Amino acid sequence: MAKIKCIGILTSGGDSPGMNAAIRAVTRSAICNGFTVKGIYRGYDGLINNDIKPFTSENVSNIIQRGGTILKTARSKEFTTPEGRQKAYDNMRANEIDALIVIGGNGSLTGARIFAEEFDVPCIGLPGTIDNDLYGTDLTIGYDTTLNTIMHCVDKIRDTANSHERIFFVEVMGRDAGFLAQNSAIASGAEAAIIPEDATNADQLEQFIGRGIRKSKNSSIVIVSESPKCGALYYADRVKKEYPEYDVRVSILGHLQRGGSPSARDRILASRLGAGAIQAILDGQRNVMIGVKNDQIVYVPIVDAIRKEKPIDKTLIKVLDELSI
Repeated sequence: MAKIKCIGILTSGGDSPGMNAAIRAVTRSAICNGFTVKGIYRGYDGLINNDIKPFTSENVSNIIQRGGTILKTARSKEFTTPEGRQKAYDNMRANEIDALIVIGGNGSLTGARIFAEEFDVPCIGLPGTIDNDLYGTDLTIGYDTTLNTIMHCVDKIRDTANSHERIFFVEVMGRDAGFLAQNSAIASGAEAAIIPEDATNADQLEQFIGRGIRKSKNSSIVIVSESPKCGALYYADRVKKEYPEYDVRVSILGHLQRGGSPSARDRILASRLGAGAIQAILDGQRNVMIGVKNDQIVYVPIVDAIRKEKPIDKTLIKVLDELSI
């Protein structure tokens, strides 16, 4: 394998708080270990369009506290084509980039895996997604900050729910994973969480109504994982039709969940993972995602990170059920 001298770094897909801390850590750890660094702007589109600049330690000064990503981000349709990936590879070689560090979620790491296989490019992934849905790591960059954002929003919604004696269905992000919904429900004292991992033949809405609101409560908060078919609006409409005696409202938190200054936990996680990415390159690793398990840095094959399902701790469902009586 050719000696790696220059490392390219990009952020792809949805932004998450802590990406800048990861960019900073990768850049400074790389320079400290004798590598040169080039920042690739706007994700894989930046590789395709040659939007690439040399990075020094000064480029990443005063960014650890900032949300979003200084490298910008995008979802690239062109990169999903062989022609687009060929352009990206040609620009990578023209810029003398020997290895690629990709910060992003499932789609971003899928792109890295395909790119690595087609062109034999060493790719290292960092789990940058608020959803916490990548296999092999206990936490992903941005998850903790988003969890806190949801909690603070629900705290405020609770005031209105109590004042008006309403049921609020609060929809949060997470795609096909219920980590945000389940844990924010516990953190905010919500009465229920409706998540894909708890889907059974039983009617989750009927269970909630029967367990909580009918007994002693005149207001309730239900956290719902986003879904095109069964989101917060779906359950609110059902309550209006099936239980018209209740006053129901919906709050879809949307993209405010992505923004904001990263929490201390996300800054530390991103810094450790960024430094871990450079150590992985020094160790001769390729096509792995850097994760954390039991507070230890681990190398997870990218194919496992994106293809294996990350299970939610089912005891959390029991905890919420018991505490919401």
